[in-house]
Formats: sequence, C-alpha cells, structure tokens
Amino acid sequence: MELDPDDIFKDDEDDPDSEFYQQRESSKEFVVYLVDASPKMFSSTCPSEDGKEETHFHIAISCIAQSLKTQIINRSYDEVAICFFNTREKKNLQDLNAAFVFNVAEREYLDRPTARLIKDFDCIEESFMKDIGSQYGIVSGSRENSLYNALWIAQALLRKGSAKTADKRILLFTNEDDPFGSIKGVAKADMTRTTLQRAKDAQDLGISIELLPLSQPDEEFNVSLFYSDLIGLEGDELAQFMPSAGQKLQDMKDQLRKRMFTKRIVRRITLSIANGLSIELNTYALIRPTMPGAITWLDSVTNRPLKTERSFICADTGALMQEPAKRYQPYKNDNIILSVEELSEIKRVSTGHLHLLGFKPLSCLKDYHNMRPSTFIFPSDKEVIGSTCIFIALLRSMVRLKRFAVAFYGSSSRPQLVALVAQDEIISAGGQVEPPGMHMIYLPYSDDVRHVEEIHSNTNAGAPRATDDQIFRAASLIKRIDLKDFSVFQFANPGLQRHYAILQALALDEDDIPEINDETLPDEEGMARPGVVKAVEEFKLSVYGDNYDEESDMGNGKASDASKKRKTAAENAVKESANYNWPDLADNGQLKDLTVTELKYYLTANKLPVTGKKEVLISRILTHLGK
Repeated sequence: MELDPDDIFKDDEDDPDSEFYQQRESSKEFVVYLVDASPKMFSSTCPSEDGKEETHFHIAISCIAQSLKTQIINRSYDEVAICFFNTREKKNLQDLNAAFVFNVAEREYLDRPTARLIKDFDCIEESFMKDIGSQYGIVSGSRENSLYNALWIAQALLRKGSAKTADKRILLFTNEDDPFGSIKGVAKADMTRTTLQRAKDAQDLGISIELLPLSQPDEEFNVSLFYSDLIGLEGDELAQFMPSAGQKLQDMKDQLRKRMFTKRIVRRITLSIANGLSIELNTYALIRPTMPGAITWLDSVTNRPLKTERSFICADTGALMQEPAKRYQPYKNDNIILSVEELSEIKRVSTGHLHLLGFKPLSCLKDYHNMRPSTFIFPSDKEVIGSTCIFIALLRSMVRLKRFAVAFYGSSSRPQLVALVAQDEIISAGGQVEPPGMHMIYLPYSDDVRHVEEIHSNTNAGAPRATDDQIFRAASLIKRIDLKDFSVFQFANPGLQRHYAILQALALDEDDIPEINDETLPDEEGMARPGVVKAVEEFKLSVYGDNYDEESDMGNGKASDASKKRKTAAENAVKESANYNWPDLADNGQLKDLTVTELKYYLTANKLPVTGKKEVLISRILTHLGK
C-alpha cells in the first residue's frame, strides 16, 4: 500500500519545471563556524552529562560535528566552512595571522557537509596541537587582532550568493568575554573600534553573527563587556541572552535527525465562488508523513545506478507482449476490459479547482470527519488581483457567523468534498502565534462511513456498567499517570532515527551505531513509583476483586476468529522465515530477488509493519538487521 498514492503531499518544488524548484537556492544556508582556539579554551572545563570534565574546545567541536551530521540529512544542499582563530599556524586565502580555515582554505567558496569532511573533523582534536597549535592572537604590544582577522575571513567566504537568495550566518564559539582585556589605552580602543566596524560591515551585507558563549563553572560569560556591541544587544535582549544562548548550544548537541522542509507551498488552486467570481489560493502542508529515502539499486561491477524496466508476458503462450497492456474491472460475473486511454478518461473528473457549494454551522463538523491531515490555504494576488480582499471578507464573515464552507475539490484521481474552516489571526505579546487563513479538511462520502456494531444487541443480559467506585479508581489512575505539557513535537519517530543512525555509521565507517533515544517507550521508572503502583492495584481490585488470577484468566479466554487467524499467520510466517538465511541475502543484495510475500515472512515473524512497496519492505528488513 502506497503511503501517498495520490501525491497529496507532493510539492510543486519537486517538479523540475516549476518555479519552486528553480528557486531552491533561495532556501540555502551558508554557515561559517568561527572557533576560538586560544589556550583558555583548552584549560577551561565543565562537567558533561556523564560526570566527566570536558574542555570548552571539545564542547565546541562536538556541537559542530553533530551539526554537520544532522545537516547532511536536514539540508544537504547547505554549505559550510570551519575557521579557527587564535592559532599558531595560519591557513587562509588572505594570508592573515592566527587564523586557520579547516576545510576550504584553498578555495574562496564554502563546502557542502560530506562524510569525508565529518570523518576528518572528528579526528581534529587528536592532531590539533601538533598541526595547528594554540596561542593568544591578541597580546599587549602587538597590533595583531585575530578576532578581526577571523571576521574578515568569514565575510570573504560568505561572498557567494545574494543575501536575498541565501541565509548567511557566522556562529562564533568562545569563552573569552573580553578579547582585548590584556590591551590598555589607545591600542585597546583602536582594536575594539576596528573589530566592531568589521562586524557591522558584515551585517550590512546581510550576514548575521551569532555568539555561542561558553561559561566557566564558577563565572558566567559577561556578554556586556564587548560582544553585546558586536552582535547588537540592548535592554531586555541583553538580560535574556545568556539563557537563550545556553539553550541554543544544548540544541546543537541534541539536534534531531530529520529532513527539513523549508518551503511549504504544495500547489496553487482556484476557488470558484460563483459564476464569474474566482480567487487564487496557495495551499500549505502543515503535516506530512516522513519516510526513509528510496533505495537505489547499483550494478555490482560498475557501481552505477540500475535502470528498471518492466515487460509483460502472456500467461498462455509465454510470448512477450508488444501492444500496451489492457486492464479489467470485475463487475458481477463479467470482466470489463479498459484501455489506458479509457482509464485516463474515467479519472478526468474535474479541473482540480475548488467549487464552493454552500455554508453550514460549525456544530455540523465532527472530529471524525477529518480523513487525513488538513491543508492550510491562504490567498495570493499573483494571478488574480483582489483575491486577498475577497478572501478576508469571507474569512471574517465565517468567523463571526461560526460557519464553515463546503466545497468540491476535484483532483484528477480522487474527487473530494472538503470543509473550509476559517481561522482568525492570534497575536500575543511576542508577535503572531497563528496566521489568519482557512483549513481545508477532507470530508468522507456516505460510501466511506462505517457504522459501529452494537456488541450486546443480541444478548439477553444488559451491557456491563461500571460502578461509582470503579469510575473513581479509574479517575485516580488517570490523574497519577497524566502527561504534563504533552505535545507531539516531543516525540521523534524511533524507526527513522535508527535508519539515519545506521546510514551515518555506514558513511563514516563507525564501528558502533549511535544510541537512539526512543521517547515512545513507557517511563518504567515513573510507572514504578509507589503512588502509581498503588493506583493501578486499587483499580484492578475494584474491577476484578480479590481472587483475580490474571494469567489463568488470559489462558481461559476465548479468542476471536480474527485473532486466531492472525496467530496462525504469525506462526506460519515464523516457520517460513526460518527457511531463509536473511543476513546472507542482505549481504549479497539478494533481497530484491524475493517476492513481496516472502519479504513479509520476515517482517511478520519479527513483528514489524508489512505495509509499503517492495523497496520499503527491503529497507525495513535491512534496518532491522542493522545492515
């Protein structure tokens, strides 16, 4: 079963001929990491999560390494450079002292994050002192200014691309809150002035400078001594900077492996309100399923991608079919044969526009009417002038009257009834929380509705009823294991995280697969708290009584026909799966030679999902095998 057979979540930017695909450069991010390599970065330590002492230099390197690993998955088309300042050796196109560009020193442009770059960068701490060295680049009696040099080099590296078409950033790691503290008098004032001017020049070119300060255990980084002027902090921003910077540093260390979708416009559609009155809308996907990337089969000799071709062979004669294959649809006792052209004509239901049918009270719309993730729509005046004005008038009237619009959305393959639910703008002190617009909710047809069967309709005995005590005990249990501040954003897909972790380990030749934190597992420690255990036992006692034997009761229960079939299928899958050497098939690339039914033997035997195309099933097996 395909996850998205109707291309509901396919973006226009995936089409090479669309303007969104051609504008992909506009979502690029160019980043230069500036790392202070002064002796103070190596001598200052702070405790890590496992209790060991880590140097500030190690923390900075770890953050950048994790950021690069995540960036390959998140936004592989971004470009980066890593520059150390306060170094003994110099390596940069400008030939400036006390600055060492790690990955693009011989070129004037940045580099994409690659497995080779990450492998080399992971080993940098071992050879840093020998190959690059650490020394103070700003000393009394010298005109050298390593921070100024580093900003100059970063600005030069970020020359590529316009600030309108790319996001340019400098991330600065340091634990020295007063870089010119050892300088006195006119020399200090001059260095401060020239460095601040260099930073301002970079910012005028659209380059943002972000400070990631590393504090001493017994002394907090004082941003107001110098860096508040460099990055432009004032008033409340100054007071809130250190907590937010500490969180940003932690976020870099704990970044989630996931593909980022920077442009959310799915497609443009037309809403026909009445004869001669239409407006243009942009549609946005707020939620979309995320799956591992498709597997590309390679030739075992040339290592080049293989091209897949499909041929049809006559079941009776064994001859290769030359004419286009026809399909049939069973109808009662006949098979209705359909050609490709006839199938295309059948699917051509509508032009793909929205046609307004009318309005209904919001009370008529039920939660279970939402068949799949809704689409957010917003007006656009690009093609139809006045769309925004008409849309606002409709939205405000629908909000005031508490109505939703019913419309027909005729996609080429799946015509739908949809509900357009107006959402007013929500603003807080910090700015806009929710934008104004409408949610397009996909409604079911009468054919899609399944009525619930009454379990106790044919029995003489009445339906079970819970006593007041049982309801009270259940309420106590619910309060005990209540999830505080729950949000779906707290939970990452453990299957995807393991998939990306295995890819990372293979690409970097790592011996061990990075440990994955599965947030979907129950909190065993929390469930074992005395209060929770007591609430569970009291609930069981109120329902089953004192003489309840859970194990014997489970053994005597009568299984339904469906559960028996599932059990039989699972047992059969275990037997069939044992006939295959799965690790050997995976190592030799022979999984693709098996049928879907055979692949499902392994998945069923190991209690894994069996949905998806053949490539998805193979990917799931390889992930489970750790290949």
